[in-house]
Amino acid sequence: MNSAPIPRLVRRTRSVSAELAAHLERLIVNGELAPGARLPPERELAAEMSVSRASLRQAMFELESKNLIERRQGRGSTIVAASAGATTLRTELAAVDIAIANAIELRDIVEPRIAGFAAQRVAESNLLQLDQVLAQSNENLSAAESFRLDKEFHQLLAHASQNPLLVTLCEMTTDWTEETRGLSHATRTGRRISIEGHISIYEAVGRRDADAASAAMEKHLLDVRNIIAAGPTT
Repeated sequence: MNSAPIPRLVRRTRSVSAELAAHLERLIVNGELAPGARLPPERELAAEMSVSRASLRQAMFELESKNLIERRQGRGSTIVAASAGATTLRTELAAVDIAIANAIELRDIVEPRIAGFAAQRVAESNLLQLDQVLAQSNENLSAAESFRLDKEFHQLLAHASQNPLLVTLCEMTTDWTEETRGLSHATRTGRRISIEGHISIYEAVGRRDADAASAAMEKHLLDVRNIIAAGPTT
């Protein structure tokens, strides 16, 4: 079985192992590294990423502890599929007829809790991933690109909560509310307000302040609803 190709690592300023773990985890979360894909051998991957094997092993240990990869002697590292519980939850919820209003209410309940748990459990690599999304976000992007980064921010935040069932709920509420939520990115004002909300959430999570993170998420969701209700402006 051939190893999955790994995009180059863009080095920043934090620890090498955290940067590498953040890079690989984001590829897994985005689906660029699909479940079942096999990573290159550690010696080869370390050379490809221009990092030491010690840094790579530390990053791989973190990914393994998050149940994102499986490492076996003689077989290398493989991307792990979703947990059985998360798969069952997705299957059962997919069969339910969900009204948009109900999905929005569920999101209002779930996402502040996700932010709070993320603040309590976030790893340095998770903060790096969120920081990278924010660095790419600005109000001058197209509506489609802005919304793509919005969804990625919330998805990465859910992964930072270290709870696969909350990750599944976040993904499904995103699917259910996608058309409505996309309207909040139709204008530069809406995109700017959305990004400001993400920054507030990120800062609270970075401080490991669960109450502030939950409150920032609640305000962000309210701001998004108000943008949608106001309709197109500028």
